[in-house]
Amino acid sequence: MATGDDMIKSLREALKHSPDNLPLRLHLGESLMGLGRYEEAEWEYKAAIEAAPHDARCKLGLADAYFKGGKGSPAMVVVEELIKLPNPPARTYLLYSKLLFKSGDVDRAVRQYKRAIEADEELADGTYAGQLGIHGSAAEEAESDVVDGRMRASGAGGSDGDPSIPIERPKITFADVGGMDTLKDEIRMKIIHPLAHPELYKAYGKTIGGGILMYGPPGCGKTHLARATAGEIKAGFVSVGINDVLDMWIGNSERNLHEIFDRARRSRPCVLFFDEVDALAASRTDMRHSGGRHQINQFLAEMDGVAASNDGLLILAATNAPWHVDPAFRRPGRFDRILFIPPPDATARAGILQLLLTGKPVQDIDHDQIAKKTDGFSGADLKAVVDMAIESKLREAMRDGIPKPMTTRDLTSAAAQVRPSTREWFNTAKNYALYSNQGGVYDDILKYMKL
Repeated sequence: MATGDDMIKSLREALKHSPDNLPLRLHLGESLMGLGRYEEAEWEYKAAIEAAPHDARCKLGLADAYFKGGKGSPAMVVVEELIKLPNPPARTYLLYSKLLFKSGDVDRAVRQYKRAIEADEELADGTYAGQLGIHGSAAEEAESDVVDGRMRASGAGGSDGDPSIPIERPKITFADVGGMDTLKDEIRMKIIHPLAHPELYKAYGKTIGGGILMYGPPGCGKTHLARATAGEIKAGFVSVGINDVLDMWIGNSERNLHEIFDRARRSRPCVLFFDEVDALAASRTDMRHSGGRHQINQFLAEMDGVAASNDGLLILAATNAPWHVDPAFRRPGRFDRILFIPPPDATARAGILQLLLTGKPVQDIDHDQIAKKTDGFSGADLKAVVDMAIESKLREAMRDGIPKPMTTRDLTSAAAQVRPSTREWFNTAKNYALYSNQGGVYDDILKYMKL
């Protein structure tokens, strides 16, 4: 009878003759997972992704290999990408639930588990359901959360008014964010110093909090900084995405916004972060239907604190397309600080690289030299450089049987293979900065591009 090793050897031999056979490679990955050889499975799933970058099965397999191999953060990155697909595999929700549960976010873990078994009842796991605190039939509980084909969390059909978004308590601080000194100073003035010196701010009649709109190319750390802000002051953090607000039923989007703000106010001091805010605060002149206008009016009213004070609430928002945001949001008292987040400069890139390489096997790394070779790179691009260098060293280790630390040469070689992802954004931003720059709002882009 063939052993597990014999089976793996046979599958690898078959792949040599048919390297583009995706089902065969996926079968090899699943077989390695069954034997607990998670790192080897990672490589097979990565090879599958290279061959079929849009195949959700490959990405889900990689996320599962990461998770079972104890690599929660990379697994979460892949799953969060999959979860945005129109119809992700049902197992995506189950894996997302387990990742959330492992991070301590039980409420969201329960919701994702229920979504999983709603999509596929065979995924029901009584033991895991017990760990989540779900008693009885998990499938029945999931069905009880569905009203007219919609989850109650959407705010319809008799919701109790409590939003489904959890309050996080991030552990990262400004020390974990490379560069962005100007933005850090703005945030300190709005919420950190007021909390440390309340009497001084009270004497000037200055409230704690306010709004800051961050814009710039993707991957430059806007979301990371928002979390670090909450960690810096040990405050609550509420991250709001498009799906947390938008609802197909009239009036529900406005109610969702109110509930989100209301919950954040009850958790003050709190950082309320809106990612991709241009989707929630789009210019009303571009809208054909009144529903979107009502939602934006509600958003503006919440920011103004019409029904309740926003003192102690810092509202951060990020967008890659500020030209699509309604001008009313830029009025003082709302997003009264609009800050351009450019790609990190050489000093910041060196700092980011140092953070990214912390805890990894390295030898004589010249961070400044690598920084000079990565002009225009975003933080996400630098992470791609590090990941590519690691993969190269792992290939060497697999070939030679001897793991070796990364060197400056490894990283510069990897950097030469990565193209800055910010270039495309600047091509678009340049047109708006030159021809649609009312009030000089995009002067920072022109200054950065030296135009």
